Amino acid sequence: MSSNSGIQIPSRLPLLCTDDGVLLPGSTMRISVDTARNMQLVKSRLLKGTSLKSTIIGVIPNTRDPVHDSDELPSLHSIGTAGLAVQVVGSNWPKPHYTLLITGLCRFRVTQLLRERPFPVAEVEQLDKLEQYTEGDQADGELGELSLRFHQAAVQLVGMLDMSVPVVAKLRRLLDSLPRETLPDVLASMIRTSNKEKLQVLDAVDLEERFKKALPLLTRQIEGLKLLQKTRKRRPDDDKRVLAIRKGGVFPGRQFSLDEEAEDEDGDDTAMLEKKVKAAAMPEAALRVCLKELKRLKKMPQSMPEHALTRNYLEMMVELPWSKSTTDCLDIRAARVLLDNDHYAMEKLKRRVLEYLAVRQLKSTLKGPILCFVGPPGVGKTSVGRSIARTLGREFHRIALGGVCDHSDIRGHRRTYVGSMPGRIINGLKTAGVNNPIFLLDEVLDPEQNHSFTDHYLNVPFDLSQVLFIATANTTATIPPALLDRMEVLQVPGYTQEEKVEIAHRHLIPHQLEQHGLTPQQLQIPQDTTKDIISKYAHKHTHTNTHSGFCILKRFRLITALDNSHGGQKGEIKDSGIASPPEMPIVIDHIALKDILGPPVFEMEVSERLTLPGVAIGLAWTPMGGEIMFVEASRMEGEGQLTLTGQLGDVMKESAHLAISWLRSNAKTYLLTNGSADPLEGTDIHLHFPAGAVTKDGPSAGVTIVTCLASLLSGRLVRSDVAMTGEITLRGLVLPVGGIKDKVLAAHRANLKRVIVPKRNEKDLEEIPAHVRADLDFVFASTLDEVLKAAFDGGFPAAVSHAQVVSKL
Repeated sequence: MSSNSGIQIPSRLPLLCTDDGVLLPGSTMRISVDTARNMQLVKSRLLKGTSLKSTIIGVIPNTRDPVHDSDELPSLHSIGTAGLAVQVVGSNWPKPHYTLLITGLCRFRVTQLLRERPFPVAEVEQLDKLEQYTEGDQADGELGELSLRFHQAAVQLVGMLDMSVPVVAKLRRLLDSLPRETLPDVLASMIRTSNKEKLQVLDAVDLEERFKKALPLLTRQIEGLKLLQKTRKRRPDDDKRVLAIRKGGVFPGRQFSLDEEAEDEDGDDTAMLEKKVKAAAMPEAALRVCLKELKRLKKMPQSMPEHALTRNYLEMMVELPWSKSTTDCLDIRAARVLLDNDHYAMEKLKRRVLEYLAVRQLKSTLKGPILCFVGPPGVGKTSVGRSIARTLGREFHRIALGGVCDHSDIRGHRRTYVGSMPGRIINGLKTAGVNNPIFLLDEVLDPEQNHSFTDHYLNVPFDLSQVLFIATANTTATIPPALLDRMEVLQVPGYTQEEKVEIAHRHLIPHQLEQHGLTPQQLQIPQDTTKDIISKYAHKHTHTNTHSGFCILKRFRLITALDNSHGGQKGEIKDSGIASPPEMPIVIDHIALKDILGPPVFEMEVSERLTLPGVAIGLAWTPMGGEIMFVEASRMEGEGQLTLTGQLGDVMKESAHLAISWLRSNAKTYLLTNGSADPLEGTDIHLHFPAGAVTKDGPSAGVTIVTCLASLLSGRLVRSDVAMTGEITLRGLVLPVGGIKDKVLAAHRANLKRVIVPKRNEKDLEEIPAHVRADLDFVFASTLDEVLKAAFDGGFPAAVSHAQVVSKL
């Protein structure tokens, strides 16, 4: 199938189907490998083999539209080019990708397809027998004339280029040394031609026909150069720019390439990228870095993995909003109206936003503060951030940092790592499109360093001083002290029942009506029903569970209404024994509420649990808000030991031992001796904190433990409407604690009437709504004596101490 000398190819070749272009004999082309079949060919035949035979493959142009390509093997073009794979470049991360550098050897015809998978292999017939053309045997007749004309045209074309460029001079010398029979393929692969035109040259097996196909293409290129010289002033690189000469060689062992920078296929894209860099209005330091990287990019072959990384870096740099910003809306009156419409209550947060607007009116270059909204889930911290963005007229971007354990996710990865990428803050700026958005974070940065924030990927400073950061947290206990010190913490406590009712009728119910396609004329929920949902089915300081309850109501009533409208057909709801809904509007009363939501989830059991001595009610703070906490104690015969249960932390255990020690030291004062100097003599005490599955800790249960033990040892009941909180000392002092507002709201939800708080926490009551303060009787205690007197009906009398004279007669 081949001649006895010269180029010989195997009779069976693995086939590489390519969409990148048409490989002609004598030219070199880079081919991207991305399909499964081509990938298998590279792995099995090119990466393993070392001999020449194992690296010769058949390159078949894919004539089918790649957009409509499928897993099936396309119908093969009958003629291809046997090529020598001289280079394989690629990587296996993040997914395998290779680029081949292939030099065309000769044409072949596919005679039979032997197999399709894992890559196609075909029986081939070699077509080009180049050894029959020799220097001494010149062609004559029409073929000789075509050969001469083509050679003259090629010389004319090269002569119109700048001969001072070494690669052009090298091409001129090659025109005299190469066999003229190879010139049609070589020149057709170099000049600007379409793939269809190259395919016609490839299909021209007859040499005379090949000259006829290539000569018009060469003539067209020459005429284009002449026209270019007439229409604009000649510059040394004009002619080179017209030619789209591919990188590589013209014949095995005789490789050459024109100016890669000017002739690279993405030269226009690189020029466009350079314009974007200069138009990005970035700081001088960042501009110098970009221009340096751009210079490296121009000299870098596309096949290098670093080419894509550098290009991605530059594209990221030009897409950042270095100088783009939105104009703040500083109308305080309009801002107050907008905040009031979006959110009920939250007066402290609204006031802080208005303060920021007022200062911005006086100083436009004010650095963006870092606000930290601390409060239970569901109180509306995120929605407040969106409202602030609307108020200021800024872009809003939320960055969820849950589960982030690597600072590189925030500050980016250094570009020395494979797969490096910018951090979430820089990506957020790119998404927002301006340099002064509002970021909602779970963690924050140092405002003193934000003017020169350096992402590890960019490695150049970016000014974040105009960004308004809003961080959210459920508790400050998990925030590192150094980070907490850099933030302005705004507490977002839970809502009172009255506030939740108002929020429900202002926001939640209208929203759910709209979501379910209903109107207020079709479904009505009275305020009494809303109060029952909040107290018996949600029982939380937030509106999240309340929101879910309204969703269930809307869906249930929608089903019953539709079921009732279909001619009285019996559906599942009617079969279940639930009464048919009334005529429109449907009103949800307490009877319908029980049918829909079931029996109440939460029951107020305060009075029922304080029927025996040794039970007291404390107030606790949790990340979910304030809660009431029962403390129970019992006594039995024993050796004076104290048993603590309920998953208590070390601090709470210490509070229990403090309480025991104080009561033992003051047992005579409060008549707790029961005939013995030590109330624990012959007695064991068991102290239990119910909800044993919940971990508990903190010092604020000290006064509750003392009251509980005093009730147990005295046999008197603690008032059932009293709750308390406060830390104790060994001398009987009551120290202040935190979370007063949440704790007081919890007592108010439980319908308690008296709350005992430390004297030094009196100032914290200013944050509590006035109607809550009016419903509660506050007792401010500075000693445990005051606590005991307020916790028991009629007080807790102490023995009158008189100086006793002991007779020694």
